[in-house]
Amino acid sequence: MTRMARLGAGAAVGALAVAGLAACSAGGSGNGDADGSIEIWTRSAEESAASYQFAFDAFTEQTGIEIDYQPVQEFDTQLQARAQQGDLPDLFINDAGSLGNYVEQGLVLPVDPQAIDGGDQIPQSTWDENIGADGSVYGVPFSRQANITVVRRDWREALGIDAPETWEDLTALAEAFATEDPDGNGEDDTYGMVVPGSAQSGYIFRWGVPYIWQAGGDILQDNGDGTFAAVFDSPETVTAIEWIQEQFCTPGVVVPGSVNLTTADTPFFGEGTAGIYLTGPYNLSTFDNLVGRDNVEIVPMPAGPAGTTSFSEGENIYFGASSDKADLQRQLAEFLITPEAQELMMKAEANDAGVTAQPVVRIPVNENVDVGAVKDDERWNLVADAYADSKHFPWSIDFLPYRQIVADGMNAVAADCQADAAAGVSEVQAQLVAQLEADGLAG
Repeated sequence: MTRMARLGAGAAVGALAVAGLAACSAGGSGNGDADGSIEIWTRSAEESAASYQFAFDAFTEQTGIEIDYQPVQEFDTQLQARAQQGDLPDLFINDAGSLGNYVEQGLVLPVDPQAIDGGDQIPQSTWDENIGADGSVYGVPFSRQANITVVRRDWREALGIDAPETWEDLTALAEAFATEDPDGNGEDDTYGMVVPGSAQSGYIFRWGVPYIWQAGGDILQDNGDGTFAAVFDSPETVTAIEWIQEQFCTPGVVVPGSVNLTTADTPFFGEGTAGIYLTGPYNLSTFDNLVGRDNVEIVPMPAGPAGTTSFSEGENIYFGASSDKADLQRQLAEFLITPEAQELMMKAEANDAGVTAQPVVRIPVNENVDVGAVKDDERWNLVADAYADSKHFPWSIDFLPYRQIVADGMNAVAADCQADAAAGVSEVQAQLVAQLEADGLAG
């Protein structure tokens, strides 16, 4: 059976199984929209949950529809448990990159963009990102983001160095931060780049993949027929991996021990011990609070040999396959993409409990929302520019094994200054080819 046929059959069977179990479960009342409430899950801690709650409260106030909101931190584990019970949440908001995995498991329903009121305010290119391998759209776009280069402006200006415009400039700035006492305390206690360089969960992939694209390399090529080709083994990718290795192997350019660090282990920018961080825009408010907004600048992505492409991610609103509340699913999704709701979830305001919300809409999907104006912060225009010049991995397939292959290879080269980068790239290429064949995706 071809990959496309297996995917279509698997999704259909999975959806039927989930729906059938739901009818027998305690939660499967069969009342449809009659109870006037809807269950929604997000992957959220307290601060991001507060951001969602602002919009959910506004929705209930306008419509009278009650929302059973569950912020879940162990999201994937608990979602699978609910799937086994045949009782998925009616809606859930999670990574756009999970689309292919959810479709193959039959956890989500297709969406007709034309039937979504306000869907025409989302660019067609954004809707197209949500096309599954079977050609259907899954999930309503909710938020997008791209990695940005954040720099300690006060350190840079204290050393009299211009904002970096190229890879070479970025390396030179990192070396200066490590060797020229940018904080002026007379101590040798600062470094250049913060890098979550662990292979765990693909951390080094997320950090390093923009440099692969900026060198002109790539990972998988979509053949346009549901199959892919591995294209990692190129001179351009070797150039990128060699440059990454150089950063790790030049004392001070990268925080020592970064090959073992995840994002949970990288407080260095906020602590004032490192001055450059390629990261997501969600960290801006935290950095502003810790070191002062005037000291935190976003610089356009320093250019590699082939450009300035960044890495983008996002979140979608997914319709749970076991739900019998289609009308409520649609109504809530339509509200969440309105300018009103998108703006509510872009603000860092305290709720009644005193919890300051961490914004969950980064780059709004509604094209009528001006992110810089809503934030009253021109830096966010640079975030939007980074997103406009960005790429993401294929969302129509389960990309996780491919991400892990690349992350393991990148981490191995970064951890060994004597490693042959070209040989490492060839090894990754072979593993990607084997994974495509095992998944029935090779073309």
